[in-house]
Amino acid sequence: MVLTLSRHIVCEGFPCTAMVHERFRPGVVDAVDAASIRCVMVSEAPALDPDDDFGAAGTPFFMQTTIQAFGDAGFPVGSIDDSLGLGVYLTTAVKCAKPDSAVPTEAVKNCSHLLEAELDLFPNLSVVLCMGDVAIRSLNEIARRRTGRRVIPAGSTYRIRGPEYLLDGVRVLPSYLQTGRSYLIEKSKQRMIAEDIRTAMELIGHRPAA
Repeated sequence: MVLTLSRHIVCEGFPCTAMVHERFRPGVVDAVDAASIRCVMVSEAPALDPDDDFGAAGTPFFMQTTIQAFGDAGFPVGSIDDSLGLGVYLTTAVKCAKPDSAVPTEAVKNCSHLLEAELDLFPNLSVVLCMGDVAIRSLNEIARRRTGRRVIPAGSTYRIRGPEYLLDGVRVLPSYLQTGRSYLIEKSKQRMIAEDIRTAMELIGHRPAA
């Protein structure tokens, strides 16, 4: 079943005052075979510069670093279509670009409703990869509405990566953001991101390339 994301993920009135509404992106791709998706990788927000964003022409910056992260994990992908072929859907926790370095709490809370609706589109979803603090906060907002408590505990990401977290039977993996400029220079985070992607891929039945 191919879904058109822009028909399902709609922001009513754009209530977040500090975000760039002209850069609203309901999903990285607009059409997706929902039944084929087993893993959702949730990054932070769309790029402020549309040329850097997922889905831009060529190999935009956000896709470059994501390709590198998958490659480091042992899964050589070269495009969004390649990740979709593995059953991995790329999206963002916040649907409008941020004008500054920080994402306001208001935007995380409001957009968590859109992310929740987005995740619910995938009937065979078994893993959610939370790439960075904003994605982790968004999943915790969803969990509080559904269960009354957060799904991922507070703490530094490197300390909370090990335990198993479940939300409605879906495994939730906290990790680091793979789309920021800092990704290129923080080698320890690159290593942990690769480990987390490898874990997610193994959970949906894929093994690293030899």
